[in-house]
Formats: sequence, structure tokens, C-alpha cells
Amino acid sequence: MNIIIQISYLVASVLFIIGIKMLGRTKTARKGNIVSSVGMFIAILATVIQVEAISLIDIFICILIGSVIGIIIAIKVQMTKIPEMVALFNGFGGLASLSVAFSDFWFNTQIRGVDVDMITGISVALSILIGGITFTGSLVAFMKLNGSISGRAIVFSGQHLINLILLLLAIAITVFALTDFANPTYIIVLGVIALALGLLVVIPIGGADMPVVISLLNSYSGMAACATGFVLNNNVLIVSGALVGASGIILTQIMCKAMNRSLANVLLGGFGQTSAGGAAAADGPQIVVKEVGVEEAAQIFDSVSSLIIVPGYGMAVAQAQHTIRELSELCEKKGINVRFAIHPVAGRMPGHMNVLLAEANVSYDKLIEMDEINDDFANTDLVFVVGANDVVNPAAKTNPSSPIFGMPVLNVEKAQTVIVSKRSMGKGYAGIENELFGADNCLMLFGDAKQTITKLVGEIKEL
Repeated sequence: MNIIIQISYLVASVLFIIGIKMLGRTKTARKGNIVSSVGMFIAILATVIQVEAISLIDIFICILIGSVIGIIIAIKVQMTKIPEMVALFNGFGGLASLSVAFSDFWFNTQIRGVDVDMITGISVALSILIGGITFTGSLVAFMKLNGSISGRAIVFSGQHLINLILLLLAIAITVFALTDFANPTYIIVLGVIALALGLLVVIPIGGADMPVVISLLNSYSGMAACATGFVLNNNVLIVSGALVGASGIILTQIMCKAMNRSLANVLLGGFGQTSAGGAAAADGPQIVVKEVGVEEAAQIFDSVSSLIIVPGYGMAVAQAQHTIRELSELCEKKGINVRFAIHPVAGRMPGHMNVLLAEANVSYDKLIEMDEINDDFANTDLVFVVGANDVVNPAAKTNPSSPIFGMPVLNVEKAQTVIVSKRSMGKGYAGIENELFGADNCLMLFGDAKQTITKLVGEIKEL
């Protein structure tokens, strides 16, 4: 039976790797998700057979309860709330690792009275430390994204020094715990410090950096799971945790590169912290915008031969992706070359715009990444910006005093004409004015994106 279980774990691990590989391409992504799900089912089944601590009935009751909760969440959560849900799932992953590691430690040392070896002891400490940080850090990220607390950076004097002291204290307590695992006080204190660190590490990070934070916390949850795999001597948990941890770190690095910033810069104070001071927002001349109506905008659309649509979080909030798809199809019928420019950090999580547009059945080959499309803006008749802000702000290239200076942005200002659909003149996550809105070739189309674009489609049809 043990051989069958280990073979099942091996098969599950292979399916995880194949599934992740398939997720890298749009055409195979759905199948990759199914392959990974099959691998997870095999892993769960093998674990259920192996577990002896509780009965099979208890396990299946837990599976049933978890499945029902998952189905309800999947049905009720809107696409715009996916970032919050991902942050929450990361947190529960960290909490699971912390709980499993602590319960295994307690069962072996306090109930059975078994001496814990060095490897297991280190694994327990890492699971509790990383799991605790992931749990409370993810809850803070969730509340920032959900609007339960301010999305701006929350800072106070000596904050980074306190974090450093807590981290060093956690390392010291881990060393003490390894020398005296029979004393549970060390592990309990380590757990408290981990929970406090997760809170203190994320609160100084502003909303603009939340995509990076979510990706990093996802990596943390994987590393915590990997450490828990060593605690339980479970090979599939080690492999799957390592996969999640490594992929999360890679994605985090990609996100930082897209923002032209280091991970340390994000963690030690991001856009939100800079803008909180208010200096960047107050500098520079007052921006004067030119407003355009739906009828005039429709005439502009009808007269162009090339169009690039730039989606942003405002499109997600307005749930305008379906009307955007209708607009793009209508323009294509009129012989207009239509493409979508996707900035790596548009929205509130990596791939947010891709998911929303895929939900609206926008052909994936029309979604062009920033590096591939940036040189084409100069040869484009019209750019339609829907709810994007910081990712199209020319200040990132022209204003050294701007908090987003150096961040790669879409070169939309180089197009012949730019129309920006926004509800109001509200600022983006960075909290600064967008110089694009005052450009000579930029027109502002104010109003709810979904309603405005629906009217725009109606006007274009009548031309």
C-alpha cells in the first residue's frame, strides 16, 4: 500500500508540472487547469488512504464542507473581486501550514513525548514563521483591496527597525526551540511574532504595489506548504509547495521588472507611501483637459483605420469588458484594425485584464503585451483608454520628481488621437495627476464606462 501511495504522489506531482506548463499558453490553459485538478484529486485520495489520525468519514465531511464553500465562492464572487479572493486564499494557505505544523509538533512532543529531529524541527519553525506571515499579510492585502482599510501606505517612525528586530528575534527563538523542543513556549512565541510580522510588513505597502504583494504572498504560501511537507514527510506536498513558491517568486520578479523597481523597494515603501506625503501630487502645472461627447467620439472612431484599446482597473469596476468586446467587433466590421495593449501591472493582480477580456470572449491573439506593442502607438490613429491611469502616465518618462518615474508605461501619448474613458478626474494608485489627460491630442470621455461605451456603440452603428 505504501508503494501505491508513493506512486500516486509521483503521478500527482508530474500532473502538477504538466498542468503548470499548459497554463503558459492560452489555447491549453483550460486543459492545464483540469490536468492539475486531476493531480490534486489523486494527491488527496492518496493522502486520505494514508491518514490514520482521523476516520475516513470525518475526512469526507471536511471535503464536502470545503467543496460547498468553494462552489458558493466561485458562483458569487465577481471577476473584479478575484484579486481579493486570491489574497484570501493565500492567507488560508498560510494558516493551514501554520496549523498543521503546530499540531504535528504538539502531537509528537507534548502527547507522544517523541524527540523531534533537527530537520523536522527546522521545518516546523519555517512552516510556522512563513505561514504566520502569509496569513496576516494576506488578510491586510485583502482588506486594502476590499476597501475595509485604507489602500494607502500606513507608516510610522521606526517601522522598518521594528520589523528587523522581530525577524532577528524570530530567528533567535527558533535556535532556542531547536535546543529544547519539549518546551512549547518557544514555538508559541514564534507563531505570535510571525503573525505580527505579516501585519507590519504589508501595512506600509501602498495599493499600487498590491499586485506584487499578492504574487509574493502566493510564493510565501507555497514555501510554507513545502516546509510543512517536510514536517509530515509528504513528498507531494514538498513538490507542489516548491512549485508554487518558485513560480510565485518568478512572477514577483517579472512584476518588479515591469515596474522598473526592486523587490526591496516595493517592500520598504512603494507608490502609496510616496503619494501619502502629498508632495508629488501637488507639484507641476494644473492640467487642463478637453472633454468629448459620445456623438463626437463616435465620429472619431468611424474615421480611423487603426485602434488600440488600453484596459485598466476602471474597466473592471464598471464591468465594461463585454461592451468593449462589442465595440471592438463593430470596429472590425468597419475595417478598423483593433488590438488591445496589456500592461503587466494593469488592474489589481497579474493577468487581471487578460482574464476579464477572456471572460468577454475577446480573442487572445488580440491581447498584445506592452513590450510588443509600445513601438506601434506612433503609427496608430486612435487609442481608447478605458479606466487605466498610472500605466499610461507620461510622467513616468519625463518627470524625475514623479513617484512613478522610471516605471515602463504604454506610449499612448504618441498616437494621433487619444480618448480616455473615465468616471471622473480621480487619480490612480500612485495618487498623482496624469499628464496624459492634458495633452493636446487627448480627449476625455467622462461617465460610467459601461454606460458610455454602450451609447458609443449605438452611435457608431448609426453612422
